[in-house]
Amino acid sequence: MRIAVVGSGAWGTALAIRLHKNGHDVTVWTYETELIPQMEETRINPRLPGAILPQGLKITGDYTCVSGCPLVVMASPSFPLRSVCRGIAPHLEENAVIVSVTKGIEDGTGMRMSQVIEQETGKAVVVLTGPTHAEEVSQDIPTGILAASTDKALAEMVQDAFMSENFRVYTSPDPVGAELGAALKNVIALCAGVTDGLGFGDNTKALLMTRGLTETARLGVSLGASKDSFAGLSGIGDLIVTCTSMHSRNRRAGILIGQGKSVQQAMEEVGAVVEGYYAAKGAYELGKQQGIDMPITEAAYKVLYEGADPRTACSELLLRRRKAESEDAGWL
Repeated sequence: MRIAVVGSGAWGTALAIRLHKNGHDVTVWTYETELIPQMEETRINPRLPGAILPQGLKITGDYTCVSGCPLVVMASPSFPLRSVCRGIAPHLEENAVIVSVTKGIEDGTGMRMSQVIEQETGKAVVVLTGPTHAEEVSQDIPTGILAASTDKALAEMVQDAFMSENFRVYTSPDPVGAELGAALKNVIALCAGVTDGLGFGDNTKALLMTRGLTETARLGVSLGASKDSFAGLSGIGDLIVTCTSMHSRNRRAGILIGQGKSVQQAMEEVGAVVEGYYAAKGAYELGKQQGIDMPITEAAYKVLYEGADPRTACSELLLRRRKAESEDAGWL
């Protein structure tokens, strides 16, 4: 089918390559229009330099590329997502289905990315998320991912579009759990990087990941997510891959912060969007709104937005009141 991928970052590019290999007619929209001639000539996107753009893959800076597309993949970063949606909305087909691959929580509204897309476009949205690195997907390394929607037929449509011998797509009826797991794992991964930068070890990271998943699930269940989602690909799966890999921009930024770089310096050095930075604020505000105890997210917020010292934030987490692990069993 004819498909537009709106967003030319590493993840959008990797998915565009995957869809093209599956035989679809794919166009990538980019806001970096000055790079289009270079990408067309070299067939390399500097956002994903290890991958070759197939000759049949088209690149444009024109929002009208979504016209005539029954499937549109939204791969914009979270912070400009609403404005990008407004740009494409007038050109969408009446029955177009949007695939959201953006991970985050909107600052100020607490809305998930699919909610932002639905509000701005009025179209049905399927969430595609899971433990994936763009670098590996573009190289056909075996990968598993989740297509989540309350409409089973739409989830299966997306499953069919993306599925290949090395890209296994499962379906899920829980987009709320899928999106919250995807958004908050970036926050936890940034924190995991901080502990690496501080010189802590595997014990610390295991503690952080486990307790981070607990508070993510607490928030998710309070918002209507299924507890089972957090034990799946969009929960523990995505958390593992993002907290442990140097492909992860969030982890790399956290390492730099732990080593003493300022938040701004760390993000500039990574050189790409660090979604955990934006998600930390949204998750912090959403947790407060829901009355959910989220100590790791709160510590991340203090370091990222209030200038708290990372080592002090870690110490404060470790010195919280004693408790039994079973106190957090309510989300299980």
